[in-house]
Amino acid sequence: MKRICIDCRYINGRPSGIGEMVSALIEHVPRLAPDIYFRFLVSPDARDSLSDNKNVEHVTVNSPANGPGTMWWLPTLTDISDVDLFHATYNIMPAGLHMPCLTTIHDLMWVNQPHWCDDSWKRSFRKIFFSHGINRALKYSDAIATVSKATLQSVVAARPDAKERSFVTQSGVSDIFCPVARDHNALASLGLNPNNKIILTVGQYAPYKNHEAVIQSFAHSCSNRQDVDLVLVQRQGPQANRLLNIAENLGVRDRVYILRDLQLDELIHLYSSSAILLHPSLCEGFGNPLAEAMACGCPIITSDRSAMPEVTAGAALLIDPENIVEIASAINRVLDDASLAASMVSSGYERKAQLSWDSFARANLKLYRHLLDGN
Repeated sequence: MKRICIDCRYINGRPSGIGEMVSALIEHVPRLAPDIYFRFLVSPDARDSLSDNKNVEHVTVNSPANGPGTMWWLPTLTDISDVDLFHATYNIMPAGLHMPCLTTIHDLMWVNQPHWCDDSWKRSFRKIFFSHGINRALKYSDAIATVSKATLQSVVAARPDAKERSFVTQSGVSDIFCPVARDHNALASLGLNPNNKIILTVGQYAPYKNHEAVIQSFAHSCSNRQDVDLVLVQRQGPQANRLLNIAENLGVRDRVYILRDLQLDELIHLYSSSAILLHPSLCEGFGNPLAEAMACGCPIITSDRSAMPEVTAGAALLIDPENIVEIASAINRVLDDASLAASMVSSGYERKAQLSWDSFARANLKLYRHLLDGN
């Protein structure tokens, strides 16, 4: 029986798009391939067993996913000498692998736009680290999987010789994301005004997420709309204070909420209850909140670049994420035109039906078999 090792350490109790992708992969692929034995490399922070399939074993690796141990010494941290194929699931390819390797590339921002990833003093060191691992993956991976066509195009532009080794395994969205009825008590329990409309933004704080533009465009469009609030769901830290200071200076601080540590049902309720998902990122490998919002019946305003037009496929209003006036105008269009919003919701449902985690897992399994067969 062939053995495939999948690095699952992004499943670590901290919400992330990559973690969600890996969770979906390992939920489906062991069932689809009972003839293959899977070894999951597991973070010590993973809360539960990742799979109860009989063709799966779990091996805990204490070194962090994006640490030097993974980058240079993974084969000394855990025995993978009997593995026939290694799947590196988060951009970087470990050194010292003596078996074929499939690397999933989500984006190339650390190579092309490191200032979009981190604006702290650590950026220079992190750029060296991540670009090293990504460039190794682009050069030496036996196959490269990308979560969107946009990322594949970035890969080929950066490394033309990788074209024949690169394939799209498009991300999906779970069926658990679906519309639910607006519950005033549930909104109030989150500290929100249940009578107001909600503009929602979901995602970690990072420069490429462009959350400053979210605050600015909200102030530009809704300063006189006292019945509209802005809710940002993100891991809160010092950056949240920066956003709140911008809101204070623009006179909308009392209608800006930053929430963290939401339960999944609370996030689904927010998507379902919101008038708009505002997602003006500068770049996305895929953009899970886009698929989740469409599944929950939330109209979307998002950027006209990177993977965002591809993911929403005509269901969203596309804007220049660096044009505050254009973003604000789009917000007002959706708030003022109920028929437009309803049409966007309908288109979103249709698009969601095309984004399947089962199809994603099958696309990866096809690559596994291709590499295991050596052709």
